[in-house]
Amino acid sequence: MIDRGLAISSPPLPSQPIAPIPRISSCMLTSIPETNTAVKLITKLLLLIALIVLGNSLLFAADRGTLVREAVIYISPDTTSNKLGQVERGRELILLDKSRNWLHVEALLGPTNAPDPAFVLDDEDEGKTISGWILDTGIVWASTPNGDRILFGAAVDSEDEASRRHGRRGAAQDALRLYRRIYDIFPTAPQAGEALYRAADIQWQIDKSDMQSRPSAREKESYLREGIDEHSMKQVMKKFPDSKWAQLAVFHLIDNKLCGDWQGSSKCPEKEADLYEKYVKEHPDSPAAPEALYDAASRRSALIEIYKTEEQPKKSDQSKNLAISLAQQLVSKYPQSDWSSRGQTLLFLIQGGVPTYGNAIQ
Repeated sequence: MIDRGLAISSPPLPSQPIAPIPRISSCMLTSIPETNTAVKLITKLLLLIALIVLGNSLLFAADRGTLVREAVIYISPDTTSNKLGQVERGRELILLDKSRNWLHVEALLGPTNAPDPAFVLDDEDEGKTISGWILDTGIVWASTPNGDRILFGAAVDSEDEASRRHGRRGAAQDALRLYRRIYDIFPTAPQAGEALYRAADIQWQIDKSDMQSRPSAREKESYLREGIDEHSMKQVMKKFPDSKWAQLAVFHLIDNKLCGDWQGSSKCPEKEADLYEKYVKEHPDSPAAPEALYDAASRRSALIEIYKTEEQPKKSDQSKNLAISLAQQLVSKYPQSDWSSRGQTLLFLIQGGVPTYGNAIQ
């Protein structure tokens, strides 16, 4: 047996050639390919995970929907099972599962006049979210062809129903929710801006009516009464800043700056006329510009008589000239508007010396 330790430590004999150092066999070079393979595997794994996450997010996005009809939600996929509640038009649904012609969904329930989660700030006011089964009919999903137009049509129908004397109860809230769902589910749709504004406008009118029914509505100063919640209008301005819907939202916000009752004082109509004139100057192309111009002219017209009672004849004459100028501007600049015809009537009264404010009878 060869002593490998001695062979290594002893110098070679001169008569024997020194053996060359053997090359490292290529079969031993496994570290580099193994590293490349591992990197490729990790890259593929990460890509697969990313695709799964993306696919799930798209799936979840496609599984958001809303009802264009009222629906009963059951504890199980059977009409004979216990009813958990009733889901109104426009309530958001999240799809959890399917079974034949039934859908397992998560939905927000609440009374007809309960605030929609899109317009509340506190979680405790959002109502109760439950899960249950509903029949797979009358539901618009993010993947529904022309879904945005279907919802818009349903919202318009509900809004029309709300305007009728004996219209469907809760139709205004149905319209509000349906308009809002258009923006939530189809945020890039052509009608998304208009839908978000219409939802805000309905909410504004409801809140305005409520505000005007309170005793504080008669207060002279605007800060002495509870104002209308501006959140929904400001959201329109934020999401669609350069649109006509944003300009209309700005016009609505003037309501919170108006006096409850002038009480015969010139201070209120002066301030309000300035607000409306400023709006027209800053938003001349707004759909609300003709109305704002009429509002400014009518207040200048009212000041003609108010200044007389305050023994300020010079200001009375100045207000008359301003009222005439504003009315003429309305008639000439917006001839096709209904407000233009009203401006023509106002102009006729002012020029004829007929008081437009107070109880004086000539």
